[in-house]
Amino acid sequence: MHIVITYDISNDKRRTKIHKVLSSYGQWMQFSVFECSLSETEYARLRNRLNRLIKPEEDSIRFYFLCACCQQKVERIGGEAVRDETVFFA
Repeated sequence: MHIVITYDISNDKRRTKIHKVLSSYGQWMQFSVFECSLSETEYARLRNRLNRLIKPEEDSIRFYFLCACCQQKVERIGGEAVRDETVFFA
């Protein structure tokens, strides 16, 4: 599944931890935005890790799920190119 994850974390130390966790699961697109292609298991692990790091009364993380059709409709102008994570076997 393809997920756009945004976050608003008030504390610098927590924000850095969240950024590091998300970096291991997807591509950093903008300051508080990541794009991730995850299996259901990876998503569950990621959510669990993030849930342990945040303070729900102060922080916010949002998950936007894009279907394959919607994913093809994403337009970009500038910024970092999307990584091609296709694996080929010879």
